[in-house]
Amino acid sequence: MKKFIETLKNIWSIKELRDKITFTLIILAVFRLGSYIVLPGVNALALETASSGRKANDLLQLINTFTGGAFNQGSIFALGIMPYITASIIVQLLGFAVPYFQRLQQKEGESGRKRINQITRFLTVLITLVQGSGYILYLNTTPGAVDPSINPTVFWFTNMVTLATGTVFCMWLGEKITDRGIGNGISLLIMVGIIAKLPQAFAAEVISQITNNKWIPLILEFIVFFFIIIATILIVQGVRKIPIQAAKRMVGRTAGAPAAGANDFINLKLSAAGVMPIIFAQAIMFLPLTGAQWVTSNAGVQSDLLLKFNDPMSMAYNVVFFILIVIFTYVYTALIVNPQQYAEYLKRMNSFIPGIKPGQDTQDYIDTLTTRITLPGAIFIGLIAILPAIVAYAGVNVAFSYFFGGTSLLILVGVVLDTLQQIESYLLMRKYDGLVKSGRIQGRSSQGITIGAGM
Repeated sequence: MKKFIETLKNIWSIKELRDKITFTLIILAVFRLGSYIVLPGVNALALETASSGRKANDLLQLINTFTGGAFNQGSIFALGIMPYITASIIVQLLGFAVPYFQRLQQKEGESGRKRINQITRFLTVLITLVQGSGYILYLNTTPGAVDPSINPTVFWFTNMVTLATGTVFCMWLGEKITDRGIGNGISLLIMVGIIAKLPQAFAAEVISQITNNKWIPLILEFIVFFFIIIATILIVQGVRKIPIQAAKRMVGRTAGAPAAGANDFINLKLSAAGVMPIIFAQAIMFLPLTGAQWVTSNAGVQSDLLLKFNDPMSMAYNVVFFILIVIFTYVYTALIVNPQQYAEYLKRMNSFIPGIKPGQDTQDYIDTLTTRITLPGAIFIGLIAILPAIVAYAGVNVAFSYFFGGTSLLILVGVVLDTLQQIESYLLMRKYDGLVKSGRIQGRSSQGITIGAGM
């Protein structure tokens, strides 16, 4: 405890770090405050009443979880930062398939990144307009959610502008955190939205277990939760290190110092794809969820099967979900990890992997290792994704079970580790002890060439 207090004092004693943390907290407070500002002409109480009648595993409840409750409150931030995330994913995928975007990402440096940011922002506005129209339609079909005295055209126009402005403002807040705060701004906004539902879900689980006098299951539940977090950290941080050496330069008739550090290495990340496979698989699984809305309960066998896919806790849903995640993990890893690029990089740096010939052999070696370590990473991500269903089946409250795995847990762990790594960098630069007594918190700026940054 004394060590922890001393570390906090060291953090607060660095003015630059203190200012960044304070600025970040202020921006996050503004973001949460906006989640409670209701759209004009919308009855938030009617929305809450309608949402309480839905299942905890309903599609709209899942969306509400990622927006920190703003979706069910009819907030100006009801769409949150999700349109920006969708736009970023689309632009990233275009970078793999379209030569123009490949050139912007790989060859045009800072000017290319600025152009990509402009395209992403423009696409965010377009996606917001589409999703905003769907959200307003949802408001109009919810009994009592819209003031009937307001002209429908005026209601649609004003709230479309408000929702688009709210999303753009959230995007601006995230960029400001990245520029002047600590951590990745967009990721922090997502994390805050997710974690906003944690206290309520945690309290409901504790009260439920205590009321039923289930103290031992409650304690076991928290122990399992702790080890799941530890396992997630190990997998997210896990890398396969490949040592590389540099050929020595000839100075006159003697061999000079090597061109690069002899202790350098390549990091092959165990989970190179990050949370992207879960996001892609979830998007596919939303299709039967949407189709189920058009099927009645007496439509036969097809209806029963479709309704099973409308329940994220069902066996059929989770089997298909797991298989899709494993497939998308391999697909996305193949997209973001380019063994040829790293083989060429080593050749340009006059470096090589000991025992492996430069060129094609190096490319094949990196490709083989990537394929091998992707399998355990894919299986783990798949298990994390279906853990909420497993723990819910074991008796955990459905709302709290979502924090046992899935996108929520991976985002929380990844963002926290990345932010702590930046704080530790400031402490080590000022010759203070880091956040841990031994070792280092590995992040995106860890030593070596990291293959696969994930999300």
